[in-house]
Amino acid sequence: MRAIIQRVNEASVEVDGEVIGEIGKGLLVLLGIGDGDNEDDISYLADKTVNLRIFSNEEGKMDLSARDLDLEVLIVPQFTLYGDCRTGKRPNFTEAAPPKMAKDLYKRYVAAVEEYVLNNVETGEFGAMMEVKLNNDGPVTIMLDSNKEF
Repeated sequence: MRAIIQRVNEASVEVDGEVIGEIGKGLLVLLGIGDGDNEDDISYLADKTVNLRIFSNEEGKMDLSARDLDLEVLIVPQFTLYGDCRTGKRPNFTEAAPPKMAKDLYKRYVAAVEEYVLNNVETGEFGAMMEVKLNNDGPVTIMLDSNKEF
């Protein structure tokens, strides 16, 4: 399971011109599900997401998490995080989970994040063409992988 986490002042996701999820200050999570991901990956990544200390404390140092500050989270499914471009010019997505499995694990990841009782957790729509808008704060962008590949 892979995530690109961006610290944002605001973010939203639209499907067919309609906003289906939006947040103020918090985290935008682009989430990719790999073939073979399971409950352990969900637990690891959900915990890392909400407890990632990337918000500034009173001294201006990154030392606080979204959970510490009760911030919002927008979670958008993005299978292209498993695009392999090491050979050729077109990404290969063989490491991405099959759609049915990925959708189930995506929903379970969202539920795991919601269990941390954050201010608000919003989502994108699995399998839809989405337009994601964000105002990146910093910018701060962190990559996470449940297999600890980076």
